[in-house]
Amino acid sequence: MKYTYLIIDLGCILIPFLCSFYKKHAFYKDWKYFLISCLGVGGFFLIWDEIFTKHGIWGFNPSYLTGIFLGHLPIEEILFFICIPYACSFTFFAFQYLIPEKTKPIFITRLNVVLAIVLVASSLLFYDRWYTCMTFLLLGLFLLYLQIKLINLYYYYLTFVTILPFFFLSNGILTGSFLESPIVWYNNTENLGIRMFTIPVEDTFYGMLLIFGNLYFHQSLKHKSNAKS
Repeated sequence: MKYTYLIIDLGCILIPFLCSFYKKHAFYKDWKYFLISCLGVGGFFLIWDEIFTKHGIWGFNPSYLTGIFLGHLPIEEILFFICIPYACSFTFFAFQYLIPEKTKPIFITRLNVVLAIVLVASSLLFYDRWYTCMTFLLLGLFLLYLQIKLINLYYYYLTFVTILPFFFLSNGILTGSFLESPIVWYNNTENLGIRMFTIPVEDTFYGMLLIFGNLYFHQSLKHKSNAKS
């Protein structure tokens, strides 16, 4: 049982990692951009995670952990912020070759603006629930930032929708699906109390912020490097 969370992490990254060495379109050549973006975005999320764990907004069941901690965070949680972004960045990379690039679809632009406004408004409405408020506010503001920067979000949303089934599977296990008790538990006074199966609804938007943040900084670094060469 103590390797359960670790196995989930490794299961998420295994296939993308192995496929990264496909000669025709090798993702490993993007590793330097991914690692820099992952360190930056992951560092932000780990600080957020540490604060929330310390204050009991969420926590971890030691029965499913190896017992190695950094601060209040188990090593498996730290690996989570590497494995999930890697799988998503690889998916984004693959879609750029599998599906021809499109100009900014107007429906995605409208969806992004509406979602951002709803999230920011909801964060103000639920200001007394820390997980809900912070997740909705930060994602809403970041989506507006991407809109202002005129980022083509076609591959962003395509990647996010594609990984959703895997998100529900892995996060479902983390939050207690198929297990006697959850690996990650939540203080429901700090969220809306709405669950998709066993997953708090906020987790979807938390994951979206993590994914979009990594994709944005990864692609920004890559484009700047290509522009110089």
